Amino acid sequence: MDTVDLANLRREYSDRGIGVTDFTADPIEQFARWFAELDKAVPKSDTPWFEPNATVLSTADAEGRPSARTVLLKRYGPDGFTVFTNYRSRKARDVAANPAACLLFPWAPLARQVIVTGAMTRSPEAESDAYFATRPRGAQLGAWASEQSSAIPDRDWLDARYERFDREFPDAVPRPPHWGGLLLVPETVEFWQGRASRLHDRLRYVREGGKWRIERLSP
Repeated sequence: MDTVDLANLRREYSDRGIGVTDFTADPIEQFARWFAELDKAVPKSDTPWFEPNATVLSTADAEGRPSARTVLLKRYGPDGFTVFTNYRSRKARDVAANPAACLLFPWAPLARQVIVTGAMTRSPEAESDAYFATRPRGAQLGAWASEQSSAIPDRDWLDARYERFDREFPDAVPRPPHWGGLLLVPETVEFWQGRASRLHDRLRYVREGGKWRIERLSP
């Protein structure tokens, strides 16, 4: 079996740092700044595999057993960060039992990451309806066909369900009642910048009442 020497895999980061005085008073505004820098710095033609809004959502069930998966962020604003999913999926069941959640944005091209923690809840139905209407027809049908996180007999079973709903909805596809948004309301937002010698910069916003406080963490 071919093996890779993981202990000797190293990449030195640049010495470009971040400071409190460089940041805005609001973490959502700072997130927007970093997202814009990432989108500008990573040419889509050179890295077609890279999706800047990809994020790792971590949840835990009622017993505290964790699970994580990569999802796509579809909205962010003063109220928080929104992803969309099947409400019968494992992540949605976790959120119903234990609202504590975390989003990790691994922005490796800029040696950055953002970590958001807080409580997660379902989005308003009107918001879910509005976003679902913007999805391609194939994705809309997929939301009906998929019994997300459930064991299925085989791929043919999934394809047959897709074809069934394609016939059932020849025109507009309605949003399934079991599909919609999950909103993470942030309590902390950490911005991480890789630095030389593994002395990374970590600045974390902490919500205190209706205001945000910024603190520096040791790498």
